[in-house]
Amino acid sequence: MQHQPEEGEFSVAATDHEDRLAALGAERVDHRYKGLPPDADGLTVAELAAQRRDLFTGGFSTPVLTLSAESLEHNLALLETYAERHGMAFAPHGKTSMAPQLFARQVERGAWGITLAMPHQVRVARAFGTERIFLANELVDAAALRWIAAELSRDPSFRFICYVDSVRGVELMDEALRGSDRPVDVVVELAAGEGARTGVRTEAECAQVADAVGRAGTLRLVGVAGYEGEVPRPDPARVGAYLERLVSLAVDFDKAGRFSGLDEIVVSAGGSAWFDSVAEAFAAIPELSLPVLKLLRSGAYVSHDSGHYRKLTPFNRVPAEGALQPAFRLWAQVVSRPSPEQAFVNAGKRDAAYDLDLPVAEVVRDAVTGVVRPASGIWVTGLSDQHGWLRTEEGASLSVGDWVGMGLSHPCTVFDKWGLIPVAEADGAVSDYIRTYF
Repeated sequence: MQHQPEEGEFSVAATDHEDRLAALGAERVDHRYKGLPPDADGLTVAELAAQRRDLFTGGFSTPVLTLSAESLEHNLALLETYAERHGMAFAPHGKTSMAPQLFARQVERGAWGITLAMPHQVRVARAFGTERIFLANELVDAAALRWIAAELSRDPSFRFICYVDSVRGVELMDEALRGSDRPVDVVVELAAGEGARTGVRTEAECAQVADAVGRAGTLRLVGVAGYEGEVPRPDPARVGAYLERLVSLAVDFDKAGRFSGLDEIVVSAGGSAWFDSVAEAFAAIPELSLPVLKLLRSGAYVSHDSGHYRKLTPFNRVPAEGALQPAFRLWAQVVSRPSPEQAFVNAGKRDAAYDLDLPVAEVVRDAVTGVVRPASGIWVTGLSDQHGWLRTEEGASLSVGDWVGMGLSHPCTVFDKWGLIPVAEADGAVSDYIRTYF
């Protein structure tokens, strides 16, 4: 009999990623997971999903975060076709969801691989069989580097690329990796400007870092990368100028023979706010000595949101290319209505993202009739640890016991608050559950 994972354990007996993903369904539903029906304790996740319980009448408790099945599928398909249309490969940033089920769906929908940010995230992705990983960070942790080297040695199909952004970083990597079987592929990260986050500040310093890689027998320079979302005071002109610098850096490195011996040159950029500018800049990459892997890394698209990315998405600038759909909805129950102008729901900072925007009241489900109506005249004005503060206009219909469905902002700080997220279909049936690993 195949070993099933205990609490917090990966299925070590699984031989491929399909088995490992399937093993998630064998986890037992219990107190670890907020919002799930108390009477489902002891069922496996797969058994609960098979019951297709109704979100409102199937015993779910509030607060409960849901993902729309239809919006997830729409968003996955939209970025797949967008990348294809613009001749780009796609490595969506997995730190957004840290959900191996979504990683697998992204790869099924044409993703080259998955982008990640931290060594632990790489371990999660590898535990579920991700074969191509782009680490958008310089990795100088010796223990993590030795683990990466062991993975590369163990699995010839594993492709790993990470940033380098300093000579010192290259030296630390080389020291940790000495004796490894395969070199670690790296790209020089060009900073998005003075005062930006990470990355090499000037092209001359980029060349120095590239030279250091060339001297290190444990590393292999395969391209250049950057993150245009860090451009100071971003607008199309400034972002475009930075991306032109990134492309020019790749051209200059190629002319200098820095990519000899490779099969392809990697040029990578792309957050969730400026991928239209990335597509435009990458379309202008001239013919180089080798094929170019134009690697886009946008991640928030998979769930989109009702706040930050709804306002910033490039599809607002290029509506003919489609539109993403917010997939999150946080349901909370009205637990206090102390005055006609005020109400409180039982969801707060532990349940909802609040680093960029407060949640937005979108709909109300009447506790008596079950009718869902627009949340007219209702606003979220603040969050306590376990309560949401609502302001209500005179005459707004809202009673203790009603459920309020709220849209959320910034997917990266929504997913990390929920370990098992119900996926609800349009008719209210919960057909799947997304497991996260933060």
